Amino acid sequence: MPGPWQIAVVVLLALLLFGGKGKISAIMGDFAQGLKSFRKGLADDDEKTIDDQATRDKETVDADVESTRSKQETK
Repeated sequence: MPGPWQIAVVVLLALLLFGGKGKISAIMGDFAQGLKSFRKGLADDDEKTIDDQATRDKETVDADVESTRSKQETK
């Protein structure tokens, strides 16, 4: 004989599956939208990191050029 927890799980699944129009598709749509937002956030972070690194690299190169010019001018 099924216990009370087993009956509750079956009732919950029945309500989820047959409880109304589009509940499963709505849940899966929300899940997919959450994943899409998460991936977009990761991509934005990667782009920001790449842009920051490029800016630092350019500043380093500019500083090296200025240093080289000042050393050449003092000779």
